[in-house]
Amino acid sequence: MTTVPKLEMRHISKTFPGVRALEDISLSAYAGETLCLLGDNGAGKSTLIKTMSGVHTPSSGEILIDGEVVRFDGPHAARTAGLSTVHQYGGTVPLMSVARNFFLGAEPKKGVVPFRRFDERTANTIAVRELQAMGIRRVTDGRQLAGTLSGGERQALSIARAMHFGAQVLILDEPTSALGVKESSETLKLIMRAKDRGVAVVFITHNAQHALAVGDRFVVLIQGRVAASFTRGEKTKSELLNLMAGGEEFEDMEEEIEAMRRAKEVARHA
Repeated sequence: MTTVPKLEMRHISKTFPGVRALEDISLSAYAGETLCLLGDNGAGKSTLIKTMSGVHTPSSGEILIDGEVVRFDGPHAARTAGLSTVHQYGGTVPLMSVARNFFLGAEPKKGVVPFRRFDERTANTIAVRELQAMGIRRVTDGRQLAGTLSGGERQALSIARAMHFGAQVLILDEPTSALGVKESSETLKLIMRAKDRGVAVVFITHNAQHALAVGDRFVVLIQGRVAASFTRGEKTKSELLNLMAGGEEFEDMEEEIEAMRRAKEVARHA
């Protein structure tokens, strides 16, 4: 593994009128690793993702790609630099085919001007091939409607598309939050396949179990600040949940729930 991060954020702060959303955030994402960005609702994850991907310009601090300082003037500039963001369900269009979704905005063409048209055969072949490379074997026809795919398969479609178009940093925004157990497991496998192909994965989640399953590095946010930064094996699941909940709050909650359970048992046997 190279010692230079694929993506690095140094002392990033973001201020909106009357609100300091992020304060002094520093983190690093390396090629072939997964950085898990964790935090409860309101922790600042969404603002950090938007700053990372060019939607917001940081109020202070630096963003570096391969050790070089960059300044994004919008999401297109971030994508050009190799950063690709996949949101929940991947932003697919249900009534369009798998191939059309895969090449949306970058369709292969055939024919000569002014009769150039969408090359459906090439698009179908590439889309199916890339999906199967991500482990999605059920899709064998690029003409299949994206709306017929499962949540995990739609995530695979967007991840495969991002990697096909050169993503070097894959930012996954809560990809498992609305999925069932099986689909979540499929999505976690996609994350492992992506990093095995040398991509730096930034996995944003509030699910500690999912993070610990695939993460190599971890950053916990609380109220726009870094509460903890550590590598795999340095924290247990309980310690991570405790950090995310702000420390004693989670411990107190566990004790309260246990007391309620005991009281219920006593009442049931009375």
